[in-house]
Amino acid sequence: MTFTLPELPYAHDALQPYMSKETLEYHHDKHHLAYVNNGNNLLKGTEWEGKSLEDIVKGSFGKNAGLFNNAGQHYNHLHFWNWMKPNGGGDKIPGKLEKAIVESLGSVAKMKEDFIQAGVTQFGSGWSWLAVKDGKIIVMKSANGESPLVHGASPILGCDVWEHSYYIDYRNRRPDYLKAFVDHLVNWDYVDQMYQAAVK
Repeated sequence: MTFTLPELPYAHDALQPYMSKETLEYHHDKHHLAYVNNGNNLLKGTEWEGKSLEDIVKGSFGKNAGLFNNAGQHYNHLHFWNWMKPNGGGDKIPGKLEKAIVESLGSVAKMKEDFIQAGVTQFGSGWSWLAVKDGKIIVMKSANGESPLVHGASPILGCDVWEHSYYIDYRNRRPDYLKAFVDHLVNWDYVDQMYQAAVK
């Protein structure tokens, strides 16, 4: 399987003012494209050529750092664009997902607080996550291009806390970026789709 850059599911300016057109032009059109191109080059001639993206990510973790970093980031970003939508965020969470969040993490408010805290306390580049592990929803964080996928869990929501994801709009104010993501950008319907797939 070769990697291809997906089209954004919305216009470059659709997430303003919470994520600017300039950020998406750099983040999607340049950074994500680089992961795709580098990943394709590094995939050639490896044992993972022709495998699914998830198999490449899991298989190359700890074995082929260059391929893993690019494949992992490609996987993360394929979902990241879909984890956001115009007029997203807030508490408009599908029923079963909301029930599972409350059962696993205490409340929607606690989930948001823990998710933001995970992103704020991720030192350097990385991601903040909601994931399903052993049927429960958990909050995680990971460095660089790692995801719950390589730690025995299924990601259902991730926020990119690499500086290129927020520095143009928020400079060094990572907490403000994470709060804006949760309050105004999250596409809870897509999170729900991933949750349903993870608990099947």
